[in-house]
Amino acid sequence: MQHTTHNKQQSSLIHHFLEQSARTFPDKIALVHEDIRATYFEINNKANHLAHWLLGRGITKGDRVVLLLENSIEYVISYYGALKTGAVVASLNSDLKPDGLRSIIRDLEPGIIISSRKFERNLKAVDLNSFHPKALILDKPVLKWSSDSFPIFLWEDIPRGSEASDPGIQMDKSDLSSIVYTSGSTGTPKGVMLSHGNIVSNTRSICRYLNLTGKDIQMVVLPFFYVMGKSLLNTHFAVGGQVVINNKFAFPATVINQMVDEQVTGFSGVPSTYAYLLHRSPLKSCRERLGSLRYCSQAGGHMSLRIKKELRRVLPAHTEIFIMYGATEASARLSFLSPDRFEDKMGSIGKAISGVVLRILDENGRELPNNQTGELVAAGSNIMRGYWKDEQATAGVLDPNGYHTGDLGYRDDEGYFYLTGRKDNVLKVGGHRINPGEIEDTLMDSDLVIETAVIGIPDDLLGNKLIAFAAPKNGDCSENRILRFCAGRLPKHKIPSDIKLVRALPKSSSGKINRTQCLELLKMK
Repeated sequence: MQHTTHNKQQSSLIHHFLEQSARTFPDKIALVHEDIRATYFEINNKANHLAHWLLGRGITKGDRVVLLLENSIEYVISYYGALKTGAVVASLNSDLKPDGLRSIIRDLEPGIIISSRKFERNLKAVDLNSFHPKALILDKPVLKWSSDSFPIFLWEDIPRGSEASDPGIQMDKSDLSSIVYTSGSTGTPKGVMLSHGNIVSNTRSICRYLNLTGKDIQMVVLPFFYVMGKSLLNTHFAVGGQVVINNKFAFPATVINQMVDEQVTGFSGVPSTYAYLLHRSPLKSCRERLGSLRYCSQAGGHMSLRIKKELRRVLPAHTEIFIMYGATEASARLSFLSPDRFEDKMGSIGKAISGVVLRILDENGRELPNNQTGELVAAGSNIMRGYWKDEQATAGVLDPNGYHTGDLGYRDDEGYFYLTGRKDNVLKVGGHRINPGEIEDTLMDSDLVIETAVIGIPDDLLGNKLIAFAAPKNGDCSENRILRFCAGRLPKHKIPSDIKLVRALPKSSSGKINRTQCLELLKMK
């Protein structure tokens, strides 16, 4: 094994973030989760032990290591430990059912799978014998695995204790580091291939525009398998900051109280995260106790203007709000709106982050003038290498111009970008082309609902019929009341044919609204 010695190279790989912080701040608390408070030295040392163990089991550069774990210290050790071997980490969605899990494991052909008791039954249902992994590591299993043909190891049996050196496996920033599966909300999940260079480049840019330092403490409620969640881990480990894991966002009051107790400086979420903090948590009443909260950041899709305005009103005056835009295919982030333009550019996704070029192109790949709508196309060192084992899908989004996001939008005269919809999400209703996002914004403007999704279902007469799913703020809200508001704001062809009120819209583990599951609600009515 070759050891890296050149200082420049020591910041070119993802796990170097952890290694550098462990050298610089060995005794500093890096991670807080329930009763656990782990230092940088402890995490790096345990990751080194795991890395040496994996190498001893025959894991080599390019092998896939699957993580099926909740956010935890075990996840963090496994993530960085596997990267140290030169392996490719595939963190899987914790919501996967056996059929979906089986398909992805078949796709990945992993050398090692690391999981816990929470996911044992799904792994059993997959029948891992047919995939011949080198080993399965389980944290606190409860099922019997002795009959299986591959070795089973307990997490607590992985060597640890005495100091273990960084393996120092020779790698290049162009080497594949991660396969991150898209949510699959519009079809089969695709494995996004990200190199070390992709993620390191994006991490540095995020640290720069958020002004992150070792003093920052990030509350993490987003799962690490989600590309935004993973960016929270990498950015804070890159600067020697701290992450506080809270897996109980279903009880948002516990999150707010812990933010106060841990003097959290940063909080990040998707639109539904903030909708629930505003309306189903004590955020407003705790405002004066959040003196340490330096900023909040939002990505993961469009957030309505009403929520943005309400958030600005409820958060402490000193707390900056960063509106962000990105994609799994971009290692996380493509643009951000600077907090000093939050008020006057509230509908914008901002400008490109450092290292990224954004352009609006027409169907022939020509750049459009300001204020003309086309497709948003991104180029930069953070753009993926392609989709795992899917050349056709890769060719559909990557070309010499860069990554075609599928988002429609325009750039204004000051260089700020605005999104107007999705290429694949425009609905034909009675001959009219409709962007569901416009109707969703109108529903949010009613101040009657916490969150909403507008979906088209096939209709012989209209082509598509609009159905709006909404979680009402109060019990006295009715379908007719919402429809009356829509009638006063929208032309007839944009008014939903039906409103379905639910307590909460179905979501993925990352907090994004799952539109496919919304349609399943119709079958239950």
